[in-house]
Amino acid sequence: MRKDVRILLVGEPKVGKTSLIMSLVSEEFPDEVPLRAEEITIPADVTPERVPTHIVDYSEAEQSDEQLYQEISKANVICIVYSVNNKKSIEKVTSHWIPLINDRTDKDSRVPLILVGNKSDLVEHSSMETILPIMNQYQDIETCVECSAKNLKNISELFYYAQKAVLHPTGPLYCPEEKELKPSCIKALTRIFKVSDLDNDGILNDNELNFFQRTCFNTPLAPQALEDVKNVVRRNMTDGVKDNGLTLKGFLFLHTLFIQRGRHETTWTVLRRFGYDDDLELTQEYLFPLIKIPSDCTTELNHNAYLFLQSVFDKHDKDRDCALSPDEVKDLFKVFPYMPWGPDVNNTVCTNDQGWITYQGYLSQWTLTTYLDVQRSLEYLGYLGYSIIYEQESQAAAITVTRNKRIDLQKKQTQRSVFRCNVLGARGSGKSGFLQAFLGKNLQRQRRIREDHKSFYAISTTYVYGQEKYLLLHEVMPDFDFLSEADLACDVVCLVYDINNPRSFEYCAKVYKQYFIDSKTPCVVIAAKTDLHEVRQHYSLSPQEFCRKHKLHPPQPFTCNTTEAPNKDIYTRLTTMAMYPHARLRCMCACNRCTYCLCQNLLKSELLRSIKAQLRRVVFNRHMAQADLKNSTFWLRASVGATVCAVLGFAMYRALLKQR
Repeated sequence: MRKDVRILLVGEPKVGKTSLIMSLVSEEFPDEVPLRAEEITIPADVTPERVPTHIVDYSEAEQSDEQLYQEISKANVICIVYSVNNKKSIEKVTSHWIPLINDRTDKDSRVPLILVGNKSDLVEHSSMETILPIMNQYQDIETCVECSAKNLKNISELFYYAQKAVLHPTGPLYCPEEKELKPSCIKALTRIFKVSDLDNDGILNDNELNFFQRTCFNTPLAPQALEDVKNVVRRNMTDGVKDNGLTLKGFLFLHTLFIQRGRHETTWTVLRRFGYDDDLELTQEYLFPLIKIPSDCTTELNHNAYLFLQSVFDKHDKDRDCALSPDEVKDLFKVFPYMPWGPDVNNTVCTNDQGWITYQGYLSQWTLTTYLDVQRSLEYLGYLGYSIIYEQESQAAAITVTRNKRIDLQKKQTQRSVFRCNVLGARGSGKSGFLQAFLGKNLQRQRRIREDHKSFYAISTTYVYGQEKYLLLHEVMPDFDFLSEADLACDVVCLVYDINNPRSFEYCAKVYKQYFIDSKTPCVVIAAKTDLHEVRQHYSLSPQEFCRKHKLHPPQPFTCNTTEAPNKDIYTRLTTMAMYPHARLRCMCACNRCTYCLCQNLLKSELLRSIKAQLRRVVFNRHMAQADLKNSTFWLRASVGATVCAVLGFAMYRALLKQR
């Protein structure tokens, strides 16, 4: 909506332009009328629409043609004033003023016109019979108002209609000749209908209508009022109401009726609540709300955002197979002006056997978009109506900006849910296969992927100590001489080499020594294609010796040439390293079966924590008592207790070792 309105009054001399302005301001007819009134600004709190309004007078005696042209170009609405008792002033409306205004304005952005018949107190008849043909001839004329500056008749109404013509114009919404909504208006209202149709059954039931009414007008409809609305639609069209709910055709008919009855503001209120501007385009402020992201921080979707996306998935998953077919994906994105997901998405996230995006894959793709390009994620959530459905100020409420990574390292803990792993390696080393294996695709399924459908990203979930986390794999193009900041900025690095290619490991070694040897980012070497014969690498050190020298974990064997889905343990290990980069893990697994993992779980168990807390409490109480501290018996008890704990711990370790 415009921040202010500029109204220009033009017309023949002596028709009462200045008198109308002065009568509005002083609320009485002036005894003396100057040749021209100075520009007047009416404050926002005085006007019905709560928008500052500037009223500008024109005087042929005091102003030049050039000044008139400048005022026409600045005006938001122009009132052409004529005298109802002067036929010549009426004729000048069509012979002079309308052509002059049209010549000075662009065809694509015509200024709305208001015809003002002044001095109605001097005649007993109306001029509307003469004016109606003119209104039918010129589309730019919004309305005609007959008034009297002398007895103050319709003065306030005149300026209200002028303001309304700017804030709630008919032109973008309705075609008077065809007597129907314009295509751009139909498109906008159709999106609003689909967003409001929460169960996607093509009908707005009573609950959805009430939610829509409350969203747009801050008040629900009474049951009888709802029935009255539906009865109006039933009387005028056969397919406007179905199963006691409003169809899209009925919804569009209601807005057509509002406009035909002069209630443009109703339709405009709906459009603006759903983010549309005067040109029926979604505003930049709606699609891209301001969000501050400090350096070294990442962006994630919060719990409410995932709940919203889950509801969107559920309402479009018609067959309830927990996957979106191509038709269901198209239906989901009908509220978008374009298709946001290309064929590469099917090779970025998990799909079912038919190649359809699963529920987990759907959430993963949203997570990926939010992490890599939060502005695009905000835009997509705007199209889906997140801020409206969840009654938030903007889509920014769906985003969590994570803590600075340096603070995570200092505190040795993180609340992040998404971790990035950059995968580097020479050409043909198996990087793409490593990414696709994360999505459960073995070599046979990978060979079916078309070249133009390949993706450099793969994202899915892993579980680290019972916590669900997203791991984002990014295949970095093998350009050793130049790696960008984006190629280096990640939580964990994968260096992939082909055990069957003698020159493959050399690239990994050089990249590590140049970019990561002094970095705090954990690095893992992947020995890919272990189903093939291993050859000696043409490098001064073998991969095992290189890893030992640089205190890296031994090369991790990997192959995607399996009959079933490839093993995913390596991805859990990568996520664990990304979560705990400060930890020097003695093993590379999170299997919860080996001795190391069992001991780690024991150390982090609730039982051990409660015992520690109890011991601290006892020691603190003893310390406060002072007397017991001097008692040698206390120290004897403490020594015995510590010894017992040590013996029990060693016994448990031996037992676990035997189990292993």
